Amino acid sequence: MRVIAGAAKGRRLVMPAGRDTRPITDRAKEALFSILGVNIVGARVLDLFGGTGAVGIEALSRGAAQAVFVERSAPALKALGQNLQHTGLADRALVVRGDAFHYLARPDLQPFDYIYVAPPQYQGLWLQALRQIDARPELLTPPGEVIIQIHPKEFAEPELTHLQPIDTRRYGGVRLDFYNLRD
Repeated sequence: MRVIAGAAKGRRLVMPAGRDTRPITDRAKEALFSILGVNIVGARVLDLFGGTGAVGIEALSRGAAQAVFVERSAPALKALGQNLQHTGLADRALVVRGDAFHYLARPDLQPFDYIYVAPPQYQGLWLQALRQIDARPELLTPPGEVIIQIHPKEFAEPELTHLQPIDTRRYGGVRLDFYNLRD
């Protein structure tokens, strides 16, 4: 696993021990950032269930203004910290140790341009997070996007009030679903 482009291009990222963290594949990550394009420059990104930080670090490397990583696993937090130091991007990162759902409920949050949700698989956590974000549309700046990373077999059509689906992409065992605020 490596940083694909930008200021930290080519830097290898470390993985935590164990099987709890499932990083995005380089193929899916490259496709994701191809879709986001130059819109990532200057963006404020939330990497929910941050894991190794691969997505938020890629965003920072490509010019995002800030990335907030929320993670509760101690091994993942250790790897995330090492990855931020190794890439030299720690100065624009905020690492929050804690539960993603408690973080989303905080009343003091500033809006994000992109919210990336990649929780542990097959637990329905992606849907819970998406519903929680949908209930707080102020967490997303227009025309920001929520991006969900799941295994294709996990998908179930969500009922949403403020968010709408705008795109879906599949890359082998990775499904990316994109949502934005309804007009």
